[in-house]
Parts: sequence; C-alpha cells; structure tokens
Amino acid sequence: MAEIDGPQVALGVVDSLPLEGYQPWHATRADLLSRLGRTDEARCAYEAAIAATGNAAEREYLTRRRTELA
Repeated sequence: MAEIDGPQVALGVVDSLPLEGYQPWHATRADLLSRLGRTDEARCAYEAAIAATGNAAEREYLTRRRTELA
C-alpha cells in the first residue's frame, strides 16, 4: 500500500488497526513515519518495536534502523 498509495495512506491504515501490542505493528509504523520525515515519532516507534521483540537479530536490525534516522 505504501508503495502504491504512499506512506501517509498506509500509516492511516496501520494506525487504525488495534495491534499496539504487536511488534511488527510498531516496526511498520516506524518505517512509514521515517519515510514521511517524522523522525522523532519514528524513533519512538522503533524503540517500542525493539522493546517488544525477544529476537536478538530483530533487535539488532531495528536498533540499526533507529540509529540511521536523520
């Protein structure tokens, strides 16, 4: 959806889903917020995704993505 309709449209759909306890929801929001240049919000979403995962590889990837934010 983000590739066809844009990240703002995709973010609206993601935000309407009741999945706040689901790690991929936070990671997806972080990516979309980053694409929109909303880096502070993206950083918070990455932090939530990092906190919600027990997988070391995912944690490392998400931490790297958070660090790459402008």
